[in-house]
Amino acid sequence: MPAWAHASGMELTLVMRKAITKAQVAKYRKATKGEKAVILDAICEVTGWHRDHARKQMRLLLHPPRPAPPAPKSPPRMRYSPELIEVLAACWAALDGPCGKRLKSSLPEVLANGRRHGRLTVSDQDAERLLAMSAATMDRRLAPYRTGLIARGTSLTRPGSMLKNSIPLKTWTEWNDTTPGFLEIDLVGHEGGDNNGEFYYSLDATDVATGWNEVITVRSKGERIVAAGLQQLRLRFPFAVLGIHSDNGGEFINHHLAKWCLDNQITFTRGRPSRSNDQAHVEQKNFSIVRRNVGYYRYDNPRELDLLNQLWLAESTIGNLFTANQKLISKTRTGARVSKKHDPGASPLTRLLHDHPGLLDPHDARALTNRRDTTDLWALREQIHLLQANLIASAKHRTTLSRRAKRNHAYLSRTKMTPPTRAFPDESTKQPTRAS
Repeated sequence: MPAWAHASGMELTLVMRKAITKAQVAKYRKATKGEKAVILDAICEVTGWHRDHARKQMRLLLHPPRPAPPAPKSPPRMRYSPELIEVLAACWAALDGPCGKRLKSSLPEVLANGRRHGRLTVSDQDAERLLAMSAATMDRRLAPYRTGLIARGTSLTRPGSMLKNSIPLKTWTEWNDTTPGFLEIDLVGHEGGDNNGEFYYSLDATDVATGWNEVITVRSKGERIVAAGLQQLRLRFPFAVLGIHSDNGGEFINHHLAKWCLDNQITFTRGRPSRSNDQAHVEQKNFSIVRRNVGYYRYDNPRELDLLNQLWLAESTIGNLFTANQKLISKTRTGARVSKKHDPGASPLTRLLHDHPGLLDPHDARALTNRRDTTDLWALREQIHLLQANLIASAKHRTTLSRRAKRNHAYLSRTKMTPPTRAFPDESTKQPTRAS
């Protein structure tokens, strides 16, 4: 160590020593033997290194070693065989592709149903291993089976002004601790991207407490037709309908539906305008049930109406008796971060039997349980696939409708606007004014 370093009480770090050595590399490379000895003496004097160590550092800087090739990665250890993943994928496809958390909650009943009807061949040991799989592992192993994105649709809701002030508002914060029987309803239009002419609508109704969902397709969104469809949906629910909640569309906010609710002693509420979160439960079902099953095609002939209503009956059995849904337990905000906690998930029938045991009549409870046990889930899914294929084939063979021109198309196309003209160099652009 040089004397000046000891005198100042300064201790050179390893980084500083390497930096001093690196600064002499260019001179050391072109120096003679005698000059190299002088450079090494200077480095040893400043850094305090031994002469052999300083020479070694110079050699490393002049001829850096090649990086060692990366060690070969060992193949991943698969705990679950490809045959077992195929069984998982079959159960996932039978439920129309739910996420891993919902699939894990639904898997015991679906796996038992498949083995009972001879659709799945799984040993007891493999079945236990499959049920022990975590939801995250299910999502990872099912990633190759997932499909791509689905196109988005357009909203067809038009505000209704009749009786709007007389129907009470209900926001999303008021849905806590509700009992079965309070439904959120909405209409989904099957216009195929062009709302010219007449086309069908699907009336979607979801129970907030249990997640029980029913759908029916109606000919139009006229107030009498919508009320008649709602009456049919009311009979499909296994419990009494106590209230309905809708958006501000004119198909719901009208005298006919208000009188129907009053005659049947049903509470009628509505959400805030342009706040779809006030109907969050049914808005979610609009995509996961309606759009995922029939897409965004146009349906407007009687055969398609019959196919759609057959499909909704089959989908109701799968969604309400087998498919698990999750409910939000708590939501905590920490600054800009929102943490949500959900329950493990259960099917609407399971929630109805466990959370509200006294609500169902014993005869209805036995009928629903027997229907769940005797239904062949795979045969029902094959029936849905056949109905979907017929719907798509019918929609694709339809002639293309001509789009209606907008009222201000002349101005949008700029056909009525005179092109701007520039003044000549000898022409005055200032109009002459008359003296006062």
